[in-house]
Amino acid sequence: MAFRLSNNLVGILNFLTFLLSIPILAGGIWLKTHATKATECEKFLQDPLIAIGVFLLLVSLAGLIGACCRVTWLLWVYLFVMFVLILVLFCFTIFAFVVTNKGAGEAVSGRGYKEYRLGDYSNWLQNRVNSTKNWNKLRSCLVDSKVCKSLEEKTESYQQFYTDYLSPIQSGCCKPPSECNFTYVSPTQWTKNGTEYSNTDCNTWDNNNSTLCYNCQSCKAGVVANLKSDWKKVAMLNIIFLVFIVIVYSVGCCAFRNNRRDNSYGGWKGGYP
Repeated sequence: MAFRLSNNLVGILNFLTFLLSIPILAGGIWLKTHATKATECEKFLQDPLIAIGVFLLLVSLAGLIGACCRVTWLLWVYLFVMFVLILVLFCFTIFAFVVTNKGAGEAVSGRGYKEYRLGDYSNWLQNRVNSTKNWNKLRSCLVDSKVCKSLEEKTESYQQFYTDYLSPIQSGCCKPPSECNFTYVSPTQWTKNGTEYSNTDCNTWDNNNSTLCYNCQSCKAGVVANLKSDWKKVAMLNIIFLVFIVIVYSVGCCAFRNNRRDNSYGGWKGGYP
């Protein structure tokens, strides 16, 4: 009974994981085969999707065959990989909480939105977006996803705009910082009132819709603020997933013990007809 319960449960869980890996792997392969038409955002997702899909596929097959067909060495490999995964998830969760513990948007008087400064966030996150290679990809993603399009289409007075809520990315990338004191024309169109500014973002700002403030430090800060929020959510989900993986690992250990016991019993029985 114990064999059936633990082994069958491991088999069912890994069969579901196997089914999950198929669309993930197919999505990565589809993006890869359409690389000539893919945006930089889609290219950025290709290799991770394929890697995750292959990993889930192989691990689920090892667990499925090892548990249901009583292949002890495959189940041992499965448990080893699961143990490594538990360690990685635990370390990543701690790391995510540490690097996202610092930094927040600053409220601006008379504004419905917050503004963001890159220096307020952890050095690790700053280094990620300050890397030219990384930022070129991120910037391309922002342009491709048209994060400022909703603001470009608005026709409202400056009083209305100043009371609007803006996401961190919209606040940092789609308008100049408030300290520039530009004259408002539209949410994405501003008139400069000088030539020298203490904030370099004021010089970087361009009314061209494909440029705007995508090269500004405030835009990088907005991306980091958004990333920080997403990472905290991922870290919370990781805790739940970690508990689930530990339970699966424990059941897998029972199945492994049952396999060894069953093999030992079979060997003893064969030696004494």
